[in-house]
Amino acid sequence: MIRRFCTVALICVVSAMSVPAVAQTPKPPAPGPMALQVRSEFLFAWNAYKQYAWGHDELRPLSKGHHDWYNKSLLMTPVDALDTMIIMGLTDEADQTREFIVKNLSFDQDIEVKNFEITIRLLGGLLSSYQLTGDRRLLDLADNLGNRLLPVFDSPTGMPYMFVNLKTGKTRGAESNPAEIGTLLLEFGTLSKLTAKPIYYDKAKHALVELYARRSKIGLVGSTINVETGKWIDTSSHISGGIDSYYEYLLKSWLLFGDKDCKRMWESSVKAVNKYLADSNRSGLWYGQADMNTGKRISTQYGALDAFFPAVLARSGDLERARRLQESSYKMWTAFGIEPETLDYTTMRAIAPGYQLRPEIIESAYYLAFFTKDPHYQDMGSTFILSLVRYCKAEAGFAALSNVETKSKKDSMESYFLAETLKYLYLLFAPRETLDLNKVVFNTEAHPLRKTW
Repeated sequence: MIRRFCTVALICVVSAMSVPAVAQTPKPPAPGPMALQVRSEFLFAWNAYKQYAWGHDELRPLSKGHHDWYNKSLLMTPVDALDTMIIMGLTDEADQTREFIVKNLSFDQDIEVKNFEITIRLLGGLLSSYQLTGDRRLLDLADNLGNRLLPVFDSPTGMPYMFVNLKTGKTRGAESNPAEIGTLLLEFGTLSKLTAKPIYYDKAKHALVELYARRSKIGLVGSTINVETGKWIDTSSHISGGIDSYYEYLLKSWLLFGDKDCKRMWESSVKAVNKYLADSNRSGLWYGQADMNTGKRISTQYGALDAFFPAVLARSGDLERARRLQESSYKMWTAFGIEPETLDYTTMRAIAPGYQLRPEIIESAYYLAFFTKDPHYQDMGSTFILSLVRYCKAEAGFAALSNVETKSKKDSMESYFLAETLKYLYLLFAPRETLDLNKVVFNTEAHPLRKTW
């Protein structure tokens, strides 16, 4: 579905078209031993990437190789990880990485990309790092990318296609989902404010409004929709992958931009979600699946991606519900020593047994720790870091698990492990002054955005 900086000052942009001053770096608050351990693990994973996959999108930690998403690397891991380095105070590493990005990253490529992933990872990463450093070259890259992504919105409804060619603008993928349609406004909106180009904000918000307008009479959205016809294809509703960050962005777009339409849409939507998807049983509070039109329960599955919701609830002020749901997420983690992708919460049996190095449960622990000041959530964090080191650490980086019961590893370390998982772990243990969650909004890839316009 990811804030006052003391580690490095955010730049106040006097106007959208002005060139910001050089960022000043006050003495950061000293991180404690657990934060230092997380930073050490970040450096271990980052150095493995540099040794075996430098210049490519991702590290393969078991084979000590690399993986590129498309025909040519878009520097996914460096862009995604840059603001984590800055927040952790790894200044030299961040400066070197930033120079490499601005000298080597080009979006003038004849490749078809997935709009959602490129937006949250690359566009979000470039924007947050620009705000943290004041390096105008990063904003220029973001503007270039945003312009190349704009054709996705040229559907009859204005809801975006899933794929676009960065050179030709050709689009495809009319069957989409709420997450891929509604998880764009933070990035496109921030780009719009920083470049004074309204088209970015207008296109992304129009898509969000069009999706919201197609909710059911009871206020829910489904899993799959055709962006050309506006008709629902799959009417199952939930807070998991494919829908999750749609809800997150309704709330956060209100917080970042003061958009009252987003406030209204969030308040209406979360009411329906809490009414029809929340499910309490003897083991606690969970969120399952229901039909979007009737509200009838159709499944009792909950998973790693659903675990983002306590963070969103906490940020909205619903701390009681956030606490209860986080306890359930933690039970999911401790039942196997590390969380599965999906489980049936009535039987606590793993349905999809892999662990993809996901950050959401850690993100929620961080939000709850920040807003409640309860050390209980740092205790959770200690469990998380110990599990990651015990089960996922490899000779070269950290590896996803193909099965949380056997703990068998998978040759994959996605960029979000450095952008999100270790960033949230670090912030969970770092001094509270490192970052003020009341003033910063994280995108769903944990890239911090701030109202500097």
